[in-house]
Amino acid sequence: MQLFECQGCQSALHFENSQCLTCGRAVGFLEDRFAMSALEGGPDRYWALGADGQFYRYCDNVRHGVCNWLIPDQSSDRLCGSCRHNRMIPDLAIPQNVERWRKIELAKRYVFRSLMRWRLPRPNKSDDPDRGLAFDFLGDVGSGSGGAAQVLTGHDDGLITLNVAEGDDVEREKRRAALGEPYRTLVGHFRHEIGHYYWDRLVRDGGRLEAFRAVFGDERDDYNSALQRHYSGGPPPDWSIRFISAYATSHPWEDFAETWAHYLHIVDALETARSYGINVRARLAPDAAGAKIDFNPYAAPNAGRLVDAWVPLTVALNSVNRSMGQHDLYPFVLNETVMRKLEFIHDLIRVSYEARLEPVAAEAA
Repeated sequence: MQLFECQGCQSALHFENSQCLTCGRAVGFLEDRFAMSALEGGPDRYWALGADGQFYRYCDNVRHGVCNWLIPDQSSDRLCGSCRHNRMIPDLAIPQNVERWRKIELAKRYVFRSLMRWRLPRPNKSDDPDRGLAFDFLGDVGSGSGGAAQVLTGHDDGLITLNVAEGDDVEREKRRAALGEPYRTLVGHFRHEIGHYYWDRLVRDGGRLEAFRAVFGDERDDYNSALQRHYSGGPPPDWSIRFISAYATSHPWEDFAETWAHYLHIVDALETARSYGINVRARLAPDAAGAKIDFNPYAAPNAGRLVDAWVPLTVALNSVNRSMGQHDLYPFVLNETVMRKLEFIHDLIRVSYEARLEPVAAEAA
């Protein structure tokens, strides 16, 4: 994620800010400008300093404190391009769900920003019922037997369901530990499930099935049976030399979604490192060349260019986390087979990008 600047006082702004912490101005994300902007005026109509004096208003979900995106004042839309994809929001009569939803929406906006950078197709279900993308944020409900019917996070034909409990840090950590996962985050959930959606759009509908099978395997293997085998028998002993995660071994669809998620992790984290001017020394030798992130990760020529910068960065970040007594930030290994899969994802995104409109100036920077 890039850093932004307050046009009012030139202090740093972050993507999640709704107020400049230095000058106190209201701020928000201009979806049509792809930038954060300081605002004047309000509360229903703002003059955006970052848009040559054009007027904007906040997405209606600002009243719940869950969104900071701005809509051109002349637009008939009441929700931003991210919130318009919500089909069902959490039950706000449950007090803790407001904070859970805030965390969920922030993670979703991180992912939507990446989709916007690559101009990936993202119609909502209202505009395109057959190929659209929608989200249900649901909580577990009581059953007639006195137990609870658990909501499972997953994807089904463009509808992504997320259990609201994932927005609770303690609950999410319990689930991570119970499932033996090295990593479990909200943004990771969204990146993974969005990967299933884009498998449908870019692989299946895009005529790339044979190329996919050559890299990931045959997705015609019965999915439910494959998951049952995985949960009963676990991953194969040598999974780490062929897959990015143990769960990726369960079925080619899951392998694709896991790899897609990691590609988005890599690109967005490298953009963050670039924004901060991070330069990592790749080896201990005093004269060793550093791994400087001096390129736009969203416009990288290939996945290899990304990984060359990513691996030294993750080694450094993991070491920092260990020094603070924390788990590794990135507890994964990018082996040779995974590299081929990442290259497939990279090519898939670039072909889709190049087939669409020319990039705006902010994307080319």
